Amino acid sequence: MTKQEISTITITGANGFVAKNLRNFLSKNHIKVIAIARKTFQKHHTETVVYSKTLLEKGLHNKLRNCDALVHLIGIGKQSSKYNFEDNVDLTKNMIKTCKKSGIKKIVYISGLGVTKNSRSDYFISKYKAEQEIINSGLDYTIFRPSYIVGKKDYLSKFILKQIEKGIVIIPGSGKYHLQPIFVEDVAKIIVESISEKKFSNKILDLVGPEIIKFEDFVRYFVKNKKTKIQKINLESIYHDALHNPKSVYDLDSLNLLIGDYTGNLKQLQKTSNVKLRLIKDIL
Repeated sequence: MTKQEISTITITGANGFVAKNLRNFLSKNHIKVIAIARKTFQKHHTETVVYSKTLLEKGLHNKLRNCDALVHLIGIGKQSSKYNFEDNVDLTKNMIKTCKKSGIKKIVYISGLGVTKNSRSDYFISKYKAEQEIINSGLDYTIFRPSYIVGKKDYLSKFILKQIEKGIVIIPGSGKYHLQPIFVEDVAKIIVESISEKKFSNKILDLVGPEIIKFEDFVRYFVKNKKTKIQKINLESIYHDALHNPKSVYDLDSLNLLIGDYTGNLKQLQKTSNVKLRLIKDIL
């Protein structure tokens, strides 16, 4: 397989969890980064920081010339008065225009495990639309559909630890639905591999770890040896709370993701990637 040397990578959403870990990995491997974000953050010596809200600002494309690829990590995961899931689509359209204008020929996009043309949740629908924009752009692409990406200060672990601090972890329903978490440092390696290796060209891959685990067992990894109560609440009650209580532990979208029981095609990922994926016990 043809392997491409990487000089410079552009990353959107540079201040997010995955982006920070990817940037750390690139810095250690002396790969230059153009980091695009909405607000200030601490940068590595190998980075150039660009501030952008729309990805269409005047002159932005000139700053991105000679990049080997763009890793698109901006994602609206929760709707608010400022942000809407449809922003996932609009920002992707803008990103494609800027790539074409600046001469970037490769896009790596982080979508979501469970995203299909038949998706019903607004979040998944927006991710699917964004995928289609990329596929139809004429640019080379790799689209990853990740399960929960875990590591130091990941969103799911922080969510569970916050509940532990209060002495009780709430599990929606039976807790027997499954996750297939993947370590964030493995994700960073795979993303870089997808840019340098031609075998990733124009592919959609599930980005999943080597183990499938029930959510209740995942929670027990954190709770062991702690004086924390685990409480299961039936789905009807917890959905009612999510709909009507602004201070609910779970919001509607995170509930739908969690109990979706989404697992992925590990064999396809392992066939394409050379990265040795780490086990849950070695991550948490």
